[in-house]
Amino acid sequence: MPPENTALPETALDPHYSSEGAAARPWAEAVTLLEGAELYWLSTVRPDGRPHVTPLIGLWSDGALHFCTGPSERKARNLAAHPEVVLTTGVNTLREGFDVVVEGRAARVTDERRLIALAEAWEEKYGAEWHFGVTDGMFSNGAGGRAEVFAVTPRTAFGFAKGDPYGQTRWRFA
Repeated sequence: MPPENTALPETALDPHYSSEGAAARPWAEAVTLLEGAELYWLSTVRPDGRPHVTPLIGLWSDGALHFCTGPSERKARNLAAHPEVVLTTGVNTLREGFDVVVEGRAARVTDERRLIALAEAWEEKYGAEWHFGVTDGMFSNGAGGRAEVFAVTPRTAFGFAKGDPYGQTRWRFA
């Protein structure tokens, strides 16, 4: 499991993509959105270099965004070749809301205690239909399905405030 990044990121407003009077948004606001989002979009790169984007559920915990995927799914095969990813969440509107984009490296989580805690958090967030056990360093379900769990600790993140004022904030982590 990647260590939690407890230091606050370097925060900057990009004036080229921000309205006059806009201010950089605090990282805490992005974390609130990441914690509460039901759906995230994961962008990976296929072994041949083509992009792959898919919606998925996940959760923010211990300074990282977590998601899971079956070991034979396209996402897992892409990550085996190229672990650098982008995860996005927000609202699908132009004139209101706040979107967050997280860039980082997807690292497998295999520690049993950590996986148990994540499985409990998954069920708390998404309900009993998303109940997972933990077997051999993976999530497991009663039907024999297994899923690898990944954590993405942000290296760089972007926040896009939409409306009045528009603003683009960049957070860089040490």
